[in-house]
Amino acid sequence: MFVAAMIAAAFSERNPERIVEIGLSEIPATSRLAKDVREAVAIARSSKDQVELVDRIWEAFKHYNPVHTNNNAALVAASLIFGQGDFEKAITTSVLGGWDTDCNGATVGSIMGAMLGAEAIPSSWTTPLNDTLYAEINGFHPIPISECATRSYEVFKKLNPNE
Repeated sequence: MFVAAMIAAAFSERNPERIVEIGLSEIPATSRLAKDVREAVAIARSSKDQVELVDRIWEAFKHYNPVHTNNNAALVAASLIFGQGDFEKAITTSVLGGWDTDCNGATVGSIMGAMLGAEAIPSSWTTPLNDTLYAEINGFHPIPISECATRSYEVFKKLNPNE
């Protein structure tokens, strides 16, 4: 619920702090997850560089398994806050954390991509993909990424005809 709310919010909200707040609004305020995310946000606000942030996050959440929800969600939130709207800085911070790197990088990337829009994603991230997704799904392997985006938008328009 926390991450789903952040992804949804990122389509209309441009402030990472607000996006994390919206995510937090979908989970119990007194839960361990909410407490851990708030602690990670405080760490992100006061860290001067990525290495310091990751060191402090690791120290704060070392009691969790590397693939536990709380430490990874906390790292995602901290990366969004620390990135301050910078696509590359946010993603690389989440991956530098070293826990569930593929999921954390993808989560931060999807939020940042929705927040910034495709045009704002640096070409160094998009050009190597050659607009191609290898999905391993019959009939969709390979498929242009742009076609996936167009199809998703068409579904959105069908579900929201007045938009």
